Amino acid sequence: MDKNVFIENFRKAFGDYELPVAFWYSEKPLVDSEKTRGCFIKDLKPARLGGSVSLNAEMISCGGGKTYTGFITPPHHIPAFVSNKERYKESPEMVADFILNLDMLDKSGLYINFSSISNIGNFDNIEGLLFFATPDVLSGLVSWALYDTNAPDAVSVPFGSGCSSLVAQVVVENRRAGGRVFLGLFDPSVRPHVEPDILSLAIPMSRFRTMYYTFERSCLTESHAWEKVRTRIEENSKNLM
Repeated sequence: MDKNVFIENFRKAFGDYELPVAFWYSEKPLVDSEKTRGCFIKDLKPARLGGSVSLNAEMISCGGGKTYTGFITPPHHIPAFVSNKERYKESPEMVADFILNLDMLDKSGLYINFSSISNIGNFDNIEGLLFFATPDVLSGLVSWALYDTNAPDAVSVPFGSGCSSLVAQVVVENRRAGGRVFLGLFDPSVRPHVEPDILSLAIPMSRFRTMYYTFERSCLTESHAWEKVRTRIEENSKNLM
């Protein structure tokens, strides 16, 4: 897999739309970053704009964020908070079961790095790619993800916080060598920290290793229907400049 080839294909399909963000773990930070306040998803903007962000347990202030990056074991108060305070699940027991079944890997003592794909040398050691997408862009990404599979859960929307859909689900899927990709940023708590027309699609490397080779065969290349959508993506991008 060649990063530059993928970027070239992405540009042909989506124009100047923002490139995906790669993330991975390391013993040392890729860059020096500031400590986050609240939800760290808002602090990923530098990576979305072409830069990088590195975080560890001390730099993430949210207990959920620390949990779903694998930096700490889930605090005892989280199930009751998610159910009784945030009212995202009917009972604390359901939240506890979700966390238990997710079985996030222990990443304590490490850094998690988020960087625009333009900055990485290759896909070695990458956990996954994160796309922050408008509905039009998401249409193309989902179509690509479904191109070579009829699996009913090929594009999944599991319960969970924004950081769970972007990080934890991807890490666990990689460990299982799974083939799912994950839609995310539906959690109302994360919505104020991203643009109103943005959702996410997270592709674990276990799935990207196959999808990389299907990109040029999918509707994203030389498809009459997609060209209409691509034109609108480009028009909207120009309006934002």
